[in-house]
Formats: sequence, C-alpha cells, structure tokens
Amino acid sequence: MRRIGLAVVLALSLVLVPLVSEAQQAVPVRRVGVYSDAARIGPLEPEWLEALRGGLREYGWVEGRTVAIDFREPRTIEERPEAVASLLRTKPEVIVATPIGASVMTGRGGRPTASQPWPGWSPVRDIPIVFVGQSDPVRVGLVESLPRPGGNVTGLSYLGVELNSKRLQLLKELIPTLSRVGVLVPSDHPMRVVMVSDVEATARVLGVSVQLAEVASTDPAEKIDAALEALVRGRSQAVLGLQGPHYYRERKRVCDLAIRQGLPGAFEVSGYTKAGCLMSYATSLEDLWRRSASYVDKILKGAKPADLPVEQPTKFELVINLKTAKTLGLTIPQSILVRADETIQ
Repeated sequence: MRRIGLAVVLALSLVLVPLVSEAQQAVPVRRVGVYSDAARIGPLEPEWLEALRGGLREYGWVEGRTVAIDFREPRTIEERPEAVASLLRTKPEVIVATPIGASVMTGRGGRPTASQPWPGWSPVRDIPIVFVGQSDPVRVGLVESLPRPGGNVTGLSYLGVELNSKRLQLLKELIPTLSRVGVLVPSDHPMRVVMVSDVEATARVLGVSVQLAEVASTDPAEKIDAALEALVRGRSQAVLGLQGPHYYRERKRVCDLAIRQGLPGAFEVSGYTKAGCLMSYATSLEDLWRRSASYVDKILKGAKPADLPVEQPTKFELVINLKTAKTLGLTIPQSILVRADETIQ
C-alpha cells in the first residue's frame, strides 16, 4: 500500500510540477514606458532612471519578470515623432515622462486638446501618464487641480520658480559683500515675468541690485557666452540662474564660462554643481523619480490618474562644489556647509 501511495504521489508530482511552472510563466509582464526629451533638457541622469527602477523593486516589481521598462529619449527635435511612436508600439500601460513644459502645450487656454495633448502625442490620451518634476502643473494646463487631476495625467510637481529667491539668499549669505547680481533669464519661459518679479523683490530686501541677461531657448548656445560676458561688463559679482531647459542642457558651458569670468553661481539641480558651478539648491529629482514608482504601482493595480492627487516635493538638496570655491578664492561659511547635503571635492 505504501509503495502504491508513493507511486501515486510521484505520478501526481510529475503532472502538477509542469502545471505550476506554466502558471508561474503565465504571469503577465506589465509594460511601463519612460520618455525623456533630451532635445529639450539634455540626457536623463542615469541615477534618476535607476531611482525609478529601485522604487519599483520596493513595490515588488521584478524587471524582466513582472514588469518591462521601455525607455525612449530623442536627442533632437526631429527624432521626437519616431521616439514617441516607437514607445507607443511597445503598448505601455503607463508612461513616466519628464516635464512637458508649457511651451509645447496646445489647445484652448494652454490646456491640451482631446485630440492632441502634446505635439506628436495624440494617441496618448487613453494611456495614463505620470510626470516627474513638473513646475506648476495647474498653470501649464496638465491637470485641473492638484487634489483632483481630472484626466489621464498626474504625477509629482517640482518647486523650481518658487526657490529662486532662496538661491539668491544663499548667494548673499555666501558673499556678504554682494551688492550686484547677474541673473540669467530664459526670455521665452512662460513664467519669465513671475520669476524676474520674485527675484527683484528679494533683491530689494537684501539690498542687492539686479542685472538681467536674457537668452531664449531657441537662441544658439553662443548667446549664453555673450550673456555671461555682459554680466561681467555690468560689474555683477555673482550669477543666479533661473529656470531654462537650454541653460541646463548647456550647463557645462555655463559653468566653465562662469568660472573663467570669476562669477560664483547659484543654480537649480545638482547637475550644475557636478558640471562645475559653485552651488545648487533644488527639489531632489532623484527622490521624485523614486516616488514616481508609487504612481506606476497604483495604476498597474487599477487606479485612475484622475483620482491620484499630484504630490509636492518633500526633499530638497543643497550642493556645494568646494573645488570651484577654491578656484574662485571663496571660503564657504560654516553656516552653509553644515546645511549642505553634498559637497563636491
């Protein structure tokens, strides 16, 4: 009897093991698209994409087994249509995207139309989109409100414009004798007036005069050189960089010239300080990319973007390039050093 029972068990195991294996293999692989517009902001930082991957792992998603990530990054404007089409051919269930920007919005009042959310993205209206690091998504028309996005788009906002005054305050703290600051302005930015007004108001409180140097996103990169040279001729003692994708795309050029001209600079994300600029203070984009995984997880489990509130940043980074400080002959005050999240030697 025991031998018969053992034989039955063995026979059943031989039948059931393949069935279990087939069941495991039948688990569908969910597809996530990632789109970053290098033509606008330059190549995506590798650590940001890895942060998304790490966040998905924290929610139990295994790349290659339960989830597949398809990444597209057009390097030129001409490459955009095919990059979008190529991504859509992978049939993503959700797309994670870098900031869209109001300059490419179409439709009444700046809001995307039902047939064309963004140029080249007309088929995307039925696919959930999670934006990462979008400044004022309500103003640019991506969502109806932060608590209730109301469409197929939601994500994580980015405090960029709101922190320009803080960056100017840090410059004044770093250089107590600062009396004139040059400001790199993106002349065609939809929030140019707001940004300049905020900085000028803060400058008045700090007793600092402001010199504006404007460069449009469509201008050749050499225009940035001319702008920084004009700041030096105007006797600016430091430079404050406002939000402009073309400045970030050309950050190495900006930083190298600022150092050659002897201008300490305060800019946005740490990509500037890694490129050689003196200081950056901004929302942590790496943290935002990691947090975007929570949206992907919820959407893949059935949640609708319209019901997922836009989240505000919670982590900010102050980064100081000590090598640049030494080159410029500056001593960073201890009050700033103790607050720095990272120092570059």
